[in-house]
Amino acid sequence: MSSTRQIGRVKAVLFDFDGTLSTLRAGWEETMAPFFKEAISGSYSITPEESALLEQEIEDYIDQSTGIQTIFQMRWLAEKVKEKGWNVEILGEWDYKAEYNRRLLLKVEERVRGLRDGLYDPTDFLIKGSESLLEELHKEGIPMYIASGTDHPDVVNEAEVLGVKSYFKEIAGAPVGRADCSKEKVIQELLSQQDFRKEGLAVIGDGKVEIRLAKENGAAAFGLASDEIEREGINPIKQQRLEAAGADRIAGDFTDIAQWLEWLGISRRAE
Repeated sequence: MSSTRQIGRVKAVLFDFDGTLSTLRAGWEETMAPFFKEAISGSYSITPEESALLEQEIEDYIDQSTGIQTIFQMRWLAEKVKEKGWNVEILGEWDYKAEYNRRLLLKVEERVRGLRDGLYDPTDFLIKGSESLLEELHKEGIPMYIASGTDHPDVVNEAEVLGVKSYFKEIAGAPVGRADCSKEKVIQELLSQQDFRKEGLAVIGDGKVEIRLAKENGAAAFGLASDEIEREGINPIKQQRLEAAGADRIAGDFTDIAQWLEWLGISRRAE
């Protein structure tokens, strides 16, 4: 927890998806990093020193860009390929995104198929306590939204197979083939609605992008420093990132429902 800010009763909640509610895409960094290195180095005989420096540069970029739309990460890759000049094959950002998505989805689609076929349970890929919090907010009549940098059809599909789609008034992923900032768009649209004020909006996410947007727009910013492997507990790297972004509160999961409801200004009803 990074402050003791009180927001009053929440009027709407905006969730990030990957790493905040869903772990279906856990491990995306392990797909992106080698892909970036392969695309940048090409067939060039990279020295051990150059390799180590490149790997560190890629790691640093992935860390600081977590949460942004994938196409912007691919734009960085395209520029880096040109800058290094090691790979004679230079693709466009959308071509890089298509190949990255192809590699990532090999893992994600296996998990989605397993969910549809009953081999996995949705709780295997949800941050612990998330279903309970969503149910509590639903009972309270709090409108909920998802904003994600993942392609819109994929976010909708993954929310459906995880059994949480029905909780949300709107799900907004990245527009396919367009470099729009869906998170900023959804937040701005919420703030423009006449029937609720910006001080009633809470944003919950594991990346600095949504925390920054919340702070810039006067909303309460709750960081979810999730361990995507265990699905509970604090990830210290995410915690540091979220603290630096100015999160009002930080937790590792949603298991302490009473604490979350208190943060959101909701008095739990007597049973």
